[in-house]
Formats: sequence, C-alpha cells, structure tokens
Amino acid sequence: MTKPIEDKLEKIPIINVLVRFLKKIKIPGLEGMSLYDVLEMYVIGIVRGALTTRAGGIAFSFFMAVFPFLLFILTLIPYIPIEGFQEGLFSFIKEVLPPQTFEAVNVVLEDIINNQYGGLLSFGFLVSIFLMTNGVNAIFGSFEYSYHVKEFRNVFRAYFISLGVSLLMSLFLIIAVTLIILYQVALSKIDEKGWFNTDDLNLFLLGRSFIFLVMIFTIVSLLFRFGTKQGKNIKFFSAGAILTTVVSLFTFYLFGIYVVKFAQYNQLYGSIGTLLILMLFAWLNAIILLLGFELNASLYSLKRQNKTFRTAKKL
Repeated sequence: MTKPIEDKLEKIPIINVLVRFLKKIKIPGLEGMSLYDVLEMYVIGIVRGALTTRAGGIAFSFFMAVFPFLLFILTLIPYIPIEGFQEGLFSFIKEVLPPQTFEAVNVVLEDIINNQYGGLLSFGFLVSIFLMTNGVNAIFGSFEYSYHVKEFRNVFRAYFISLGVSLLMSLFLIIAVTLIILYQVALSKIDEKGWFNTDDLNLFLLGRSFIFLVMIFTIVSLLFRFGTKQGKNIKFFSAGAILTTVVSLFTFYLFGIYVVKFAQYNQLYGSIGTLLILMLFAWLNAIILLLGFELNASLYSLKRQNKTFRTAKKL
C-alpha cells in the first residue's frame, strides 16, 4: 500500500520474505487486499496515532468517571425491584477489579450508601450523569484522534451521543447483575430438586464468566459503533471488538497474577498504592481498547481506499 515502506522492507533479509508471504494471503471481504496491507495500515495507525498518550487520557477520564458512574447505579438501586441486587453488584465489582483494590473502592461505595445524596432529581445524581458522560466523551474524543479517522462530529452532537451511550452502558451493567442473580437462584433451585450438584461442575463460575464476557463484548461494540461518524459502518461482531474482548480477558487474568505475586505498590506507597494499581489497570485496558479500535479503523480505511481506487479505474 505504501511504496516507501515496502521498498525499505524489501532491503531487509528475512523480513522481505515474510512480506512477500503476507501479500499472498488475501483477506475475505476486503476485495483482494492482503494480510500485509492490513498489518501495514494497522501499524501506521498505531505509530502515528499517539496511542499511549491517548490511552493516558482515557485512563484519567475513566478514573474520574468511575465513581460518579457507581453513584448513578447506586441511586437507581431503590427503583430496581430485585432482591439482593446491591450485594450482587458489589460481588460483580469485586470480581472485575484487580486484587487488593476492592477494599478501597468499597469504602467509597459504603460512604455513598450511608450518606444518601438524594433521588433521581438531586444535584449529586445529575452531576454523576454529567461526569460519567464526560468519561465516555473522552473515549470518543480519543477515537477521533486516530490517524485513520477523517470525519468528525460537532461538540454538541458528540456529547449527546456520549450521554446516550453512558446510559446504555449503565443499563447493560444492571442487566448483567440481574442475570447473575437470576442464574444463581436457578442453580439453587436445581440443587434443591437434587438433579445434580452444581458446585461440582462450577456452573456458577462458568455462567458468571459467560455473562461478564457478553457484557464486555457488547459495551466494546457499542463504543466502536457510536465512537465516530464512520462507526456506523462497523458491524457488531467486528474484528476490533473480538480482539479487544479476548485480550482484555487475558489482561484481567495476568494482571491479577502480577498484582498478587509481583507488585509491591501497597508496601511502597501504602494506601495510595491501590490508586496506582487502578490507574495502571485502566491504562492497560485503554491501550487494548484503542488497539481494537485501530484495527477496525484500519480495515475501514482499506475498504474506502480500495473502493475509491476501483471507482477511479472505471472512470
């Protein structure tokens, strides 16, 4: 695709053989484009798109928005007619967060619960909506800084879409926690009937993991779909969403091992070490999110270039 890059790679032994091999692998749906074209476009987007800087911005915005988001959810709990929803939500948050960090978050959650800040029209609740919308808007803003994004929204439309997406994300979290509670009740009924012992098969763990997987994939697809103007051309089951979800799951697992066995933040910094762990966790996941977005943006850019080239040839 880029002649100067190809000429440089052609002069490097072994690499030039690999490039020729990748050019022979054609990607379905890209009208003859090769795997090399996709990888080249993907790497260009990562290198020229200031990926780590954008990830840092997302991590900061996410950290600022996470507690307002939880305030929003906790304010809604009295209006959710499901017994044990609060306990289920806390359990879900504990499983999602890195090890040794839930206690710090739990202190804030208990404070919100013990000091009710009003109902659905209270100042605190409305501010929580504003702040969590800012977090989503920051993610969308980082998407638009991509090397491959050429179309942009105006400020008001972008913020309105961010508001809608943040409310949808809240709804998905409520649905996920509700499904976990109902699933747990169903397993208890099975145990009471004596059909088989669900604990022996780890059915609760498997079911909860599946619901978590579906929620992550749905939220990621939602962000990619509404993150930019060109997102309307991205399918729900996109390559970027699959990449982000799979890599995120590995990150959750490996990061947990790292915190427990290797990280010494709490010993070095005391209680502030928990915040450092959370920031590092958010930064890593922001990078993964951007990597998935860049993959979708690269594929879309290739399709657009190929379509333009074919139209020019016909003329």
